[in-house]
Amino acid sequence: MTDDLRALLTRPVLEVAPALLGRVVEHRTAEGLVAVRLTEVEAYDGPNDPGSHAYRGRTARNAVMFGPPGHLYVYFTYGMHWCINLVCGTNGHASAVLLRAGEVIAGEKLARSRRPAARSARDLARGPARLAQALGVDRAGNGLDAFAPSSPVRLTPGEQVPGTRIRRGPRIGLAAAADWPWRFWVDAEPTVSVYRAHAPKRRRTAAEPPAPTSAAPDSGTLGVEAATAEPSIRPRKEPR
Repeated sequence: MTDDLRALLTRPVLEVAPALLGRVVEHRTAEGLVAVRLTEVEAYDGPNDPGSHAYRGRTARNAVMFGPPGHLYVYFTYGMHWCINLVCGTNGHASAVLLRAGEVIAGEKLARSRRPAARSARDLARGPARLAQALGVDRAGNGLDAFAPSSPVRLTPGEQVPGTRIRRGPRIGLAAAADWPWRFWVDAEPTVSVYRAHAPKRRRTAAEPPAPTSAAPDSGTLGVEAATAEPSIRPRKEPR
């Protein structure tokens, strides 16, 4: 089964992303094990994707994205949060899947100690920074092979979500390619992030109220085999 997952991650990112829903990410530390079942992900396609960290090429920060597939790309954002991606596709292409949200299925007590602000179990890994915090993954996880027996962070098969339960829509918190439907989530799953459309910053007068938050758009169900999209990682501030 592990070999099947590794093979999955060599495929194009828009095939990989929905196929990761229902899979389980585990992190074992001296404190114990925390495992998260993935319920929401986003696809990023390197040079073909203005929303990707690798859109303008290789840097010291994004080098892990260029392969090999199956490794973790962990980055720091807003000066306070870590976010976890799984590298996929062919070596040198720089595509990855952002792990946006999930359900803690093992080690809830430990996850709660790392996320004391979480109001309920639903909120422990509801968002990419919260997910990383609940798992206890930080800079040390960058570049780890999620299939190596010695790796503290592992991707395990879990139970793949049927295509009829998968929804898709715009990614969250992007200024570029904000309307591309490259976010995938499990339908009616309470741990999925709250969608907020990107609103460009502009000056407003004292009498002008702030723009309202939009409801989550939804582009319908999706089978994994239909995960390709029209041609073509930066989450919003989180935890609480």
